[in-house]
Amino acid sequence: MNNRKTRVYISARRRDRRTKSIIRDPIKFFHMCHMNHMRNVKHRAFTLIEVLVVIGIIAVLAAIVLVAVNPSRQFKLARDSQRVSNVNALLNAIHQNMAEHRGIFTCAGSLRTIPTNPTLVRDGTTGLTQGDIAVCIVPDYISSVPFDPVLSDAHFSSTTDYNSGYEIFRDSNGRITASSTGELTTTISVTR
Repeated sequence: MNNRKTRVYISARRRDRRTKSIIRDPIKFFHMCHMNHMRNVKHRAFTLIEVLVVIGIIAVLAAIVLVAVNPSRQFKLARDSQRVSNVNALLNAIHQNMAEHRGIFTCAGSLRTIPTNPTLVRDGTTGLTQGDIAVCIVPDYISSVPFDPVLSDAHFSSTTDYNSGYEIFRDSNGRITASSTGELTTTISVTR
């Protein structure tokens, strides 16, 4: 037992002497500290498999997000919202004209009847003048005739050259309906 204490004491003294000599020599001290550090630290880098797994996980998550967001559906929804807004604006202009003329839809001082069948709101170049109402509402009640955001021939250049892509008609009760064909909602219709 006594012998063991002596051995521990001697080894501790040797260690102290060795440390003192190393401390006196800074290069040896740095080398000793660096080696101890290198023994304790494991250098580890990413393997190719790990990198590929992470890339695969990111790709799957991106695909899930794209499916959840569904940009084409969002664009269709936005265009349908635009159609609803346009149909409301068209009806507002018609009703403002009627309100100013005591309930009678008037164009340039003369009575204009709103068709009883769904009629396309467009210029009279096709020979059908029932849906040609731009002169009645532009520019007094609306700045321009709104038109469908997707139809290729829908446009507004002037009151004599336009095609809204929207239909209007008056029912038997005198209520006016403006309608459009949507992408997500098949029929967009507002009646007042």
